Amino acid sequence: MTTPTPLTVRAITTAEHAAYVAAQPSASFLQTPGWAQVKPEWRAESLGWFRDASSLGSSTQGFAGEELVGAALVLYRQLPRLKRYLAYLPEGPVIDWTTEDLDSWLAPMTRHLSRQGAFGVRMGPPVVTRRWSAAQVKEGIANESVHRLTDVPPLERNQTGACVVSQLHELGWRPQAVEGGFAAGQPQYNFVIPLVHDDGTPRTEDEVLAGMNQLWRRNIKKAAKQGVVVERGTRADLKAFHDLYVHTAERDHFTPRGLRYFETMYDALSAEADGRITLWTARHEGDLVASTIAIRVGTHSWYSYGASSTEKRDVRGSNAVQWAMISDALAAGAAVYDLRGITDTLDADDSHVGLIQFKVGTGGEAVEYVGEWDLPLNRPLYKAFDLYMGRRG
Repeated sequence: MTTPTPLTVRAITTAEHAAYVAAQPSASFLQTPGWAQVKPEWRAESLGWFRDASSLGSSTQGFAGEELVGAALVLYRQLPRLKRYLAYLPEGPVIDWTTEDLDSWLAPMTRHLSRQGAFGVRMGPPVVTRRWSAAQVKEGIANESVHRLTDVPPLERNQTGACVVSQLHELGWRPQAVEGGFAAGQPQYNFVIPLVHDDGTPRTEDEVLAGMNQLWRRNIKKAAKQGVVVERGTRADLKAFHDLYVHTAERDHFTPRGLRYFETMYDALSAEADGRITLWTARHEGDLVASTIAIRVGTHSWYSYGASSTEKRDVRGSNAVQWAMISDALAAGAAVYDLRGITDTLDADDSHVGLIQFKVGTGGEAVEYVGEWDLPLNRPLYKAFDLYMGRRG
């Protein structure tokens, strides 16, 4: 049996990073080099995993005789008054997570990060552990004895996900609570619509529409009948989107991001690849009734941000713009349409259930990811940072 060639990790250019991501079937947009520009308060670094390819006869990148086989965007969060950092890899790194020797990938990474001044590492493997159908989630909400998604037996348990969790525990990584104090944390539970069949063949618009519940189908038809016009927007439409987004934040009681954040995101991701980010608008008789931002990397398409008007809610602009984004993802050959995070609550009295019910109506499925994990490299400093972030809340 041939022993695998050891992996080495070092910094790569943003061009190398972007080219590697572009060659993958899918990767999180949070792992693209352009995302670093959206987070200027963090120090960013692009990392590459290299394997000696001279004996494999494959094309090489980087140093002669080496092949780039993995990549990551690392964001460094500084500890107050000290030049020590938490190294954060949101929804990454982009490596071979099917391996049964995860240490061969993670050990060289943590050595590199330690040399860069990291006192701890936080990452979110983009690996699914469990799935639940829309019908199961709906039944769970209706069942008074069910309070959380995890109370419902899953439709599927992913063996790769279970293997990753087992290996991370063995290697000393610590799972992080989804509702912890670290502001950068990504959702562990998402709701997605598969756009391909199990055999990989694409679903049709009619098939996706048929999978939605009656209310969703009726609202999409109603929006069209009422004359709602959905279009791709431009950068110039960001101000109108943001005004509606601030209105949505006031209505739904969340803290909105500033306009500059969205301008930076739009510019950074637009420059990285055609079709990477799209602003959508839904208007009724000239009034903006809904607006959204979609992002696509490879075969993965995300609904990232959305806003809707309180007035004219009856024209169903939110359903219309979602259907336009889903149709666009299908036309682009996407394999999944990701509506992003949900909480794991299925308690009918919980205020978060309304969002879950809106997403469940699309007929997709709830997925649980491995979640975010920490590896302390300097335990006293890691504990101090944890306390600091906890106080910031």
